[in-house]
Amino acid sequence: MESYCFTLPDISSFFLTYTFYSSIFLSPEKLLVLAVATQETDGFHRFMQSANYFKFNVKVLGMGEEWKGGDVGRSIGGGQKVRLLKEAMESLADQEDLVVLFVDSYDLIFAGGPEEIFRKFQQTNHKLVFAAEGIIWPDSRLAEKYPSVRNGKRFLNSGGFIGYAQYIQKIVNQWDLHDNDDDQLFYTKVYVDPLQREKLNMTLDHKCEIFQNLNGAVDEVLLKFGTERVRVRNTVYNCLPSIIHGNVNTKIYFNYLANYIPNVWNYEQGCTICDQDMVDLSQLKEFPQVTVGIYIEQPTPFLPEFLERFLSLDYPNDKLNVFVHNSEVYHEKHIQKFWEENKDVFRSFKVVGPEENLTQGEARNMGMDLCRKDLSCDYYFSIDADVMLTNRQTIKLLIEQNRKIIGPLVTRHGKLWSNFWGALSLDGYYARSEDYIDIVQGKRVGVWNIPFMAHIYLIKGQTLRNELKNRNVFVLERLDPDMAMCRNARDLGVFMYVTNRHEFGRLISTANYNTSHYNNDLWQIFENPLDWREKYIHPNYTRIFTDNVLEQVSKHLHLFIYKVNIQDKKVNILESFTHLYRPDLWDKDTFVKVNVGRRVQMYNQWLFYTLGLIEDQVNNHIFEKIGRCLMSIALFQNLEFTEQGNMQIAQMEPDLLDKVQCKST
Repeated sequence: MESYCFTLPDISSFFLTYTFYSSIFLSPEKLLVLAVATQETDGFHRFMQSANYFKFNVKVLGMGEEWKGGDVGRSIGGGQKVRLLKEAMESLADQEDLVVLFVDSYDLIFAGGPEEIFRKFQQTNHKLVFAAEGIIWPDSRLAEKYPSVRNGKRFLNSGGFIGYAQYIQKIVNQWDLHDNDDDQLFYTKVYVDPLQREKLNMTLDHKCEIFQNLNGAVDEVLLKFGTERVRVRNTVYNCLPSIIHGNVNTKIYFNYLANYIPNVWNYEQGCTICDQDMVDLSQLKEFPQVTVGIYIEQPTPFLPEFLERFLSLDYPNDKLNVFVHNSEVYHEKHIQKFWEENKDVFRSFKVVGPEENLTQGEARNMGMDLCRKDLSCDYYFSIDADVMLTNRQTIKLLIEQNRKIIGPLVTRHGKLWSNFWGALSLDGYYARSEDYIDIVQGKRVGVWNIPFMAHIYLIKGQTLRNELKNRNVFVLERLDPDMAMCRNARDLGVFMYVTNRHEFGRLISTANYNTSHYNNDLWQIFENPLDWREKYIHPNYTRIFTDNVLEQVSKHLHLFIYKVNIQDKKVNILESFTHLYRPDLWDKDTFVKVNVGRRVQMYNQWLFYTLGLIEDQVNNHIFEKIGRCLMSIALFQNLEFTEQGNMQIAQMEPDLLDKVQCKST
């Protein structure tokens, strides 16, 4: 392109020479983005979302065409992109003032707009600028042919480049290879040729002003939150790159960045795209059909309560196909009861028990395949028995969010343990992302692209029949089923999301669940205290403190209300009484009938209950001056049950306190 020189006189009769390039008169409107995408993947939609935010003029090449460029994520390939670009440039090269920006689309987003990119390109004073990175690919033998760089990235990356149309045509017109040949190797050989490099006025974006490739540079970048936008800042070159490229094995970290960039989430507005493209169930003629997979893969406390919560979900039962896999003999009685009571409630109901001897992976493949093979199945909802859903709208809320794979955030009560991972270690296991704690604690609310999820999720039936059509989704190498499923989804470019826009429920602990007791759930006061309280403590309990309500039937008779759940009203529900009850001190007739032969060691559990619940009542309302009193079962008399067996009245006689061991505070 020609340059023009003007001499401008000044008052000292000296002349200053200014050189202007005709490109200074160009407008960002002359910037055309060309991107290759043969399918509308999740990555492509994300790319277009960022492009539309900045109002780029984008032309997509190859959509609907079969991809023959090889597996560029693992080996050489990508020549099809050069061929498609060569074909497109035939009609564009005659526009001398046209600037073309060519980029990948599945693993790339924009962080800056056309004006910014156009300005940075002009400042390079070159006709053709390629992205740069610190790792050479695919032929390391060419490293010595690269020009030396004093400061910056030395090697070419073909995931993004920008230049005048006629110069881009000059380079792609040299392509005479096959679709599965390597595009980066082709461009590299042109660049390392000094004559070609000079003829094309070609350079690299050494300091990542325009293009930020993450391969080998994850430690160099961090998020920079603005009032309306979020940027990536390169801390090495102190710049704000305009284009972020998650190339090679940086996809997971790139997905983390893309949860924020350019305007997905910020501190001022929160999630700005969460309400986009949602499904309005009220506008549908009928609710979508859902196949539900329920998985009981280990002894699980509070299983009857789990099943009750599932039944209470606000979704039409005639739209639910229920599949239950139970691998535990102990839970057969629970599942049998559930099946007998609800076999005619759902559209279909299938149970696979421990006699089938299926592995977890096989069972989950079976449940998922029921939806995959049923063309009328719109969604597959998988839930493990250790998920206690408290939100009856869970299925509806997940459907409305309109993602291929999405799960609700559920956590262990009072802990940071959840059903998702925000990052992965190098060996593919758990790593904590920078935002994990904020998401779990609800300080950042939105819909998050994550690399791993388990326990509960919803998958579109169409996704199972298209992307996840392999029937062995849950079996891969030596990975456990959930990790195998997530690995398969990641490899196929299917995004997995977790939402914390609502409270959905919690995870319960199954690690120390012993099924050898008469009432096994009663022993869960430490492992699952919230579920224990919900099962055994009456919901009016807190009114004793909030409303100062404690019914006093007579001078020494007080009403302690707590809920019990028994199968035989004649059997004492509190097995710990046998350990705490001392027949050498008390008249047996004074106390609750117990099976003295069953000697259980439940002292710690009952002490926790006493000090945590009963003592609060007593200290607050009856014996405030006593201090911390170890009130054993001596305080309880004449345990009575209602007809339903879920209320309990106990007499408390203050004159018994002298027979109870107490510790003053």
